[in-house]
Parts: sequence; C-alpha cells; structure tokens
Amino acid sequence: MTTKTLAIVAILLWVASAAFVGYKIMTGSTVTSEDGREAIQLTTAERNLVLGEMRALLAAVQEIVAAVNADDMNAVKESAHRVGMAEVGSTPPGLVLKLPMEFKTLGFSTHEGFDEVALAAEIGAEAVLESLEANLSKCVACHSAYRLSE
Repeated sequence: MTTKTLAIVAILLWVASAAFVGYKIMTGSTVTSEDGREAIQLTTAERNLVLGEMRALLAAVQEIVAAVNADDMNAVKESAHRVGMAEVGSTPPGLVLKLPMEFKTLGFSTHEGFDEVALAAEIGAEAVLESLEANLSKCVACHSAYRLSE
C-alpha cells in the first residue's frame, strides 16, 4: 500500500468514527419502552449516578421551599447553587454519549434553572417560587418523556 492510500484510508476511518460519535451524541442509547417513553439504556452504575443526581435536585427543591418559608434567601442561594451548573462537570463522558440530545438539553437547562433560582433570591420569595415553578416544568417534561433502564 502506498502512503497516499494509507492516508485516504485513515481519513475515511476518522470521518466514519467522527460521524458515529456525532450520531451517538445526538441519539444516545434508547429504545421505546412499553409505557411509550424513551428508555435510556444504562449500566447499573450509570443509572444509579443519574438517579442520585435527580434525588439531589429534589432535595434542593425541598430545601428551597423550606428556606422561602423561613424567609432565608441565603439558604435558597446555597441550595440552588449546589445543584446548578457547577454540578454538571462531574458527569462521565461515556454516560453523556448514552443520553439523547433532548435529555441532555433538558438536564443542562434544569441545572441552569437552579442557578436562576439562586439569582431570584436577590429579588425575594415570590421571584424564587416563580423561577422554581418554571424549572420544575422541565423535570416534569423529562420524566414524561424518558425512563432509565439497565
């Protein structure tokens, strides 16, 4: 084989690999489940990681509501920031490839929404609850569209 042929083969393999990774980034690893939602196929450890993150989001919602009731806007900020965009960087790249684009978009938007809840604490309790309500609609949309399967 000539150098030119090897270079062409290498380029074609690179393009094919890049196309496959791009496809996986967009579609993830899903099948349609019996309840009509998209079932995201994960390992047990990956599923536990995502479910743990969701429990942390729910716990933050409870803490935020309690802090609003106590008129403690500093606690609102702390709880909201803890699950904001700062948390996103800890997601393993292999897991990110398995998640469909809409799921990732909703997830990032939800984390950004918690940062917005923290900013709303500067305005007051009513602004916090309005921001939290808008953010929770993303949780409902995601849970309506997806489930996690092993």
